[in-house]
Parts: sequence; C-alpha cells; structure tokens
Amino acid sequence: MHDEWPASHVGRATAAYVGGTVIGGFCGRVLVRLVAASASWKVAFVVLAGANLVAAALLAIWLPRETRRASPQSRRHGQSLARLLGNRQLIATNAVGFCVLFTQVAMFSYVTFHLSAEPYSLSTAALGWLFVVYLVGAGVMPFAGRWIDARGHRAGLGSGMALGATGALLTLAPWLPAIVAGLALVGTGVFVAQATASSYIGAVTREDRGLAVGLYSTCYYAGGSLGAALPALFWNAGGWTACVLLVMGLQAATVALALRFWHPTRFGVRQVSDTRLTPV
Repeated sequence: MHDEWPASHVGRATAAYVGGTVIGGFCGRVLVRLVAASASWKVAFVVLAGANLVAAALLAIWLPRETRRASPQSRRHGQSLARLLGNRQLIATNAVGFCVLFTQVAMFSYVTFHLSAEPYSLSTAALGWLFVVYLVGAGVMPFAGRWIDARGHRAGLGSGMALGATGALLTLAPWLPAIVAGLALVGTGVFVAQATASSYIGAVTREDRGLAVGLYSTCYYAGGSLGAALPALFWNAGGWTACVLLVMGLQAATVALALRFWHPTRFGVRQVSDTRLTPV
C-alpha cells in the first residue's frame, strides 16, 4: 500500500484493508456458529473452507495489477532479515501488533465462556451473533483512516487503545447490553490500532517492505495464538475479571511501546529508519 498510494493517503488505504478483514472476521465467526448450531462443527469448517476458496478465486480475477515495480536494490536485499531486525521502530511495531491481536482474541474468546454461564446462558447461535459488533468497527474505519493521516500514528494507536480499554472495563458490568457495547468498543479499538500499526510499517522502512510486513504478520498472529491460550490461566484463577485486567494491562503496555519507540508522524509525512532511530 505504501508503494501504490501517496504517503498522505496510506492511513486511509490501510483502514480500508482492515475494514475488509473486519467484515471477513464477522462473516466467518457468525457463519461457523450458525452452521455448527444447526449441523455440526465439522460441516461448519467445510462451509468456511468453501467460502475462502470462492473469495480467493474472486481476488485472482478482480484484484488489479501493481502499478509500481520493486527497484533493483529492493530485489537485491529482499532477504535482508538481519537489517530489518536491527530497526528498533519496526521491532516495536511488531510488538504492538502482537499485543493488538492478543487483546482481541483474549476478549472475544473468553467472553463466550462468561456469557454462556449463569446468569446469561447464551446459546451457541446467540454467542455467534455477538460478533455483529465487528460491523461497528467496519463503519468506523474510513473515519479512522483520515484521523491517522491527519493526526499521526501515535494519536491513532492511542485512540484505538483508549477505546479498547474503555470497552474492556465496560464488559465487567453485570448487564448484557453494557457487555455488548463494551465488546463493540474493544473491537473498534483493535481495528483502529491494527490499521495504525500496519500503516506505520511503511513509514519506518525504506526497502524490503514485503519482508517487513511478513515479520509484522508473524508477530501479529503469534500474539493471537498466545491470546487464545494464556488467558486460560487467568480465567482459572479469577474468572472474567482477571482476563479483563490482563487485557487492560497489555493495552497500556502497547501505548507505552509506541510512545517510547514511535516518532511523531503527521499529515502524511513519512519517517524512514532502517537501522536506528531517525529524528524528524
């Protein structure tokens, strides 16, 4: 996206992409739960696989070709992993991505245990419809992209994490509508933070951006994997409250990372640093 869009619009382009992943996440979760409720979890995964194949075919047909080609220098250094690992801002961005997906998976996985128990006792299908709150994030993404472009990446991440922390706190209320509203804020905050971190990769890398995105994605999904497993310890120790406190602690750590290692960017100005922090 940094190669295809001007710097002043990268936040909007990234937000549009993340908005697509939000809609995909919603469709996948609701589809699986509805099919599983009426058939079985095995049939649900077959249906999901079919939907993915259809989406892949449509992308192959409709996705336009790139308008810019990689430079010879970027091709020469396409595997320069060591140099990217020396970029402190990129490493911090990878850590941010790790934390972002951790918080989302932790919240939306363990809230189902919370809401399937007394006094809520929601069914499998009803729990699937909880993910309608994802659509709130999809609606917010166009505005979030403009906010990132106008105010910079620190402001974008801080706003996302503030929304998420407010939502996480709200899920501790004993009323189901308040919990649903809290989940909507958590999801929206995660999506804003994800768009911010993704767009910041291009701001701190001059070359090997494909490899940089690959590193980020690896850390992002590693965070999601740990976010599915680690909160189990907190759930066993203190239930939903302990899980929420874990998530809020990680949200605070995410903002601290950005404030420590991210340099201010605003009005589409790119900041590029390959191996060290570069003043702007």
